[in-house]
Amino acid sequence: MSDGVIVVGAGLSGLACAVRLHEAGVPVRVLEASDGVGGRVRTDIVEGFRLDRGFQVFNTAYPEARRVLDLKALDLRSFASGLLVFREGRRERVMLPWRHPGQALSGARADVGSVRDKAALAAMTARDLAAPGSRVRDGTERDTREELRHWGISDEMVEKLLRPFLAGVLLERELETSSRFFHLIWRSFARGTICVPALGMGRMPEQLAARLPDGAVSFGTPVRQVTDDGVETGDGDAIEAAAVVVAADPAGAAALVPEIEAPVMRPVTTYYHVAPRSPLKEPVQILDAEGIITDTLVLTDAAPEYSPDDRALISTSVLGIDADAARVRDRLGEIYGDTSGWRPIASYRVEAALPAMPPPMPLRRPVRLRAGRYVCGDHRDTGSIQGALVSGRRAAEAVLADLP
Repeated sequence: MSDGVIVVGAGLSGLACAVRLHEAGVPVRVLEASDGVGGRVRTDIVEGFRLDRGFQVFNTAYPEARRVLDLKALDLRSFASGLLVFREGRRERVMLPWRHPGQALSGARADVGSVRDKAALAAMTARDLAAPGSRVRDGTERDTREELRHWGISDEMVEKLLRPFLAGVLLERELETSSRFFHLIWRSFARGTICVPALGMGRMPEQLAARLPDGAVSFGTPVRQVTDDGVETGDGDAIEAAAVVVAADPAGAAALVPEIEAPVMRPVTTYYHVAPRSPLKEPVQILDAEGIITDTLVLTDAAPEYSPDDRALISTSVLGIDADAARVRDRLGEIYGDTSGWRPIASYRVEAALPAMPPPMPLRRPVRLRAGRYVCGDHRDTGSIQGALVSGRRAAEAVLADLP
């Protein structure tokens, strides 16, 4: 491997980097500490149910994903382009009119803000839909709450609709995320469709790994340190390489390459429940505008393949990792009705689910630290599947530019 490249970490960014290098003819080896690919994007099989490690969805508007993934082979299952907002004991339906013309007036009728608010939100959405990506990215930066005020959206609409929605996307309720990232995310929701692969989110990293040669990924191989000649593994083995790309989680990456600073990470907990049948019978996300929950949905209403039989699988997310499971269950009863027949099947407490992105936030951080040393991950771009894949490609291109 002295003439090849070692990639540390088999998450989406590391695999995207490795695939790009391999297809350019560069020998590559991926060292992964765990027993499988995917990092934060993995799917476990529990009692026949497919459980993604934390609530995750895929957006078809991610341009990098369209370039590097075979979306047809993923067999995507779509959710409705809209929301049900649960507040004061009732659900308010808000659907994108250009996706659901039969429910085009749902947003206008919903008690989520004034007519002026809805006009302001429509104007902002239209700008994000029509404007070039560069204009959306390069606008004046402020935090998201100030940006919404700038567009004339009142606190009433923020509290009734936008804060509940963005809490589940940004994993924070204060709306302190950079407006630059907010607009990119808002644009992607307006342009794309939210979905999951029929066999789980883990199919994405598995698809990338399948494009590498047999034996290119080594599992159970943690890296202790990056050396001048390559890396040293947890077992003390020295592996030489012409270049090393660190694609570990942000804290792990900062430990291996002190030139970078680990970002603050947002935590989230996802609860999975099994029910005898769907309590909703439509593939749409429910936002909790008042309670402990951020969002909940019946995964099997969109992807029946997530269940081994006719039972329903419900995914529910809560910010942080200290939530009271009993309180979550009580709130689910208020949202869905009778949950006495439900059974908890698993919960995932993800301490480092998403990097915090307050302003000022560069949308591109360096991936080349010096000749022969590189880093990638969504913390080098934007906290998203799109950001992870882009950073992997950028790191690979930096390696290819430096290698003789």
